[in-house]
Amino acid sequence: MTTPVTIVGAGLGGLTLARVLHLNCIPVCVYDADASRDARTQGGQLDLHEHNGQLALEIAGLTEEYRAIVHLGGGAQRVLNQHGTVLVEVPDDGSMASPEALRGDIRRILLDSLPDGTVQWGKKVLSTGSLGDGRHELAFADGSSVIADVLVGADGAWSRVRPLLSAEKPTYAGMSYVETYLHDVEARHATTAATVGDGAMYALTPGKGFLAHREAGDIIHTYVVLHRPVEWFADIDFADAEVARTRVAAEFEGWAPELTALIADGETGPILRSIYQLPDRHRWARVPGVTLLGDAAHLTLPGGEGANVAMLDGAELGQSIAAHPDDIEAAFAHYEEEMFRRSEAEAIAAHETIELIFGANAPRGLVDLFTEDEGAETE
Repeated sequence: MTTPVTIVGAGLGGLTLARVLHLNCIPVCVYDADASRDARTQGGQLDLHEHNGQLALEIAGLTEEYRAIVHLGGGAQRVLNQHGTVLVEVPDDGSMASPEALRGDIRRILLDSLPDGTVQWGKKVLSTGSLGDGRHELAFADGSSVIADVLVGADGAWSRVRPLLSAEKPTYAGMSYVETYLHDVEARHATTAATVGDGAMYALTPGKGFLAHREAGDIIHTYVVLHRPVEWFADIDFADAEVARTRVAAEFEGWAPELTALIADGETGPILRSIYQLPDRHRWARVPGVTLLGDAAHLTLPGGEGANVAMLDGAELGQSIAAHPDDIEAAFAHYEEEMFRRSEAEAIAAHETIELIFGANAPRGLVDLFTEDEGAETE
């Protein structure tokens, strides 16, 4: 195949696709809105699973590079109640089935595996349009434009490529995360560090709680989760970090101080991450010359599989294009058939996971799940 593949979005899914295409000597160009590869942080730790995220990296030929960035010991998990009492604890068993690694490090090994110039930075897509015959035009914020003969939207929840295929728009899922960090935790936040432990910590009641993770570099990365209307968050001035911290912390009055410290003592401005979703069975009719992957294709609740599934999308799409180098429509149709099936199942599972964690039975549902594990310890 000599026609370049144009990818919009240099996230994990888009970069995995670019890497697999590169391995198969298929020309590819990735456009991303960020000014550079280091323009912003890439979020916290991810546990890549053997059957999807790790499989995608194996297809991409990056298994050894991945193993070199794994955060050993980061797989421990514990569930607490709002008073800080440990209800169940699962130690890290050292397994490579789903080890932890920083999203930014995973992205780095993908970027490093691509030839210089593959990713064009500072290319924010403003609009897309069909030119007929499977060709599409991308208009960028810098005033430039390109014509794509083969186009893949890997540009996330608010994809500019999606409207070429689907009229669906993400809807608010009724919950939001507020992201915050503590640094130098052993010296400066010792009590909270001991409460979180060496891996993941869940402190929950129905509809709200803390999801905290110990990360490399003596950092605790926390998502404060609240089921509230989008208007409730809109009334908070997140540009004023202290006001935002105080308002969110007030929702946890009466909780153990070592838990509320995760938001009240945050050392970075709290970042609002409102959760949006597409329909569980989001599909589209085949449109010549264009397809989607990751959140652009199947945005759903954060059930622990988003990055994994996006990376497998990218790897399998790359394989499909390589298998049908002279028939891109056959390649896209083959990929979409499997992707639609998988994404629907993952979306349904994500709803079940969120209900398990934050539903009316919280934290009992997660405790019961963990105690089914032979390595879990209850207190």
